Amino acid sequence: MKNTLRFGAVAAVGALALVACSSAPEETGATASDSAAATASYKACMVSDAGGFDDASFNQAGYEGLQTVAADLGIQYNSAQSTSDADYAPNIAAMIADGCDLTITVGFLLADATAEAAAANPDSDFAIIDNTYETPIDNVKPLTFETDEAAFLAGYGAAAATKTGIVATFGGMQIPTVTIFMDGFLDGVNYYNEQKGTSVQVLGWDGTNGSFADSFDDTTKGQSLSQGFIDQGADIIMPVAGPVGQGTLAAAKAAGAPGNIWVIGVDSDWTLTQGAVDPDYPSYVLTSVMKQMGPAVYQVVSEAAAGNYSADAYVGTLENDGVGLPGWAEGTLDDATLAEIDTIKAGIIDGSIAP
Repeated sequence: MKNTLRFGAVAAVGALALVACSSAPEETGATASDSAAATASYKACMVSDAGGFDDASFNQAGYEGLQTVAADLGIQYNSAQSTSDADYAPNIAAMIADGCDLTITVGFLLADATAEAAAANPDSDFAIIDNTYETPIDNVKPLTFETDEAAFLAGYGAAAATKTGIVATFGGMQIPTVTIFMDGFLDGVNYYNEQKGTSVQVLGWDGTNGSFADSFDDTTKGQSLSQGFIDQGADIIMPVAGPVGQGTLAAAKAAGAPGNIWVIGVDSDWTLTQGAVDPDYPSYVLTSVMKQMGPAVYQVVSEAAAGNYSADAYVGTLENDGVGLPGWAEGTLDDATLAEIDTIKAGIIDGSIAP
């Protein structure tokens, strides 16, 4: 099945275009050749979480942003893939040793290693996706995303689309950057129940306790957890676990034709990324709760390469298209429900609805 209303994907392209087409810097006395030479010598680098840059999700989205900005600006780049938490500090150190002007680390789990490297290398710049520090660090820029806003919309739509009255979610690990998705999803389902007088049930998360794979790469565990939800009657599942979610897609496919069990993707538009894993997977995707990590990476790298690095936090929201949904599988929601979701989105943006 194809998906419609791809406003999220359009927003991602638009964000890249806006960054690429931003106004020229003011005259500083430097020549164009000086500026070009400075840009060409700039090096931006990235260190992945354990999922690697081919995870069709979280790490890959950020890495594609780095590749795009490097190609567009003609700057140098390098990267290091982590296979476990033991790789984080050595990989960051390798990027610094390679002369990286900016090192971007991907994920909450790299927070300690990033902070330690920043303290030991005060003349180097850093950015970290999905983490903020209680005490800001002068040379670390947080890139965070209010994914609960988009997940609220997904939860509302899932409650409208379910045929069994049971939906589910689970996480890779019980950490804030995972549970924020689950919170938003639960709140969206509850909001639908309040508005419609229904009793759609959410398995896997009650706002405090829930189901977790304790992994971001064990697809077998993802399939097992998902099958357990299916056995309890869930017909829509949102895995917040990176590649582990491919196990959910496998369970959905094993359960029959598309539309029998739906999957809600996270981080990127799974109709665009999961076909590389299995050509059938995109047809099982109801929608995706997207973090526009590629455009965020593009922005921070382009600003830093132009000499405008700032450690001020970037926060992606529905309002600035930093988070969003790409649309819904065709025929799953009627026009009235789609209009309700648009109204809810506007309410979240103006603050009248709190996810």
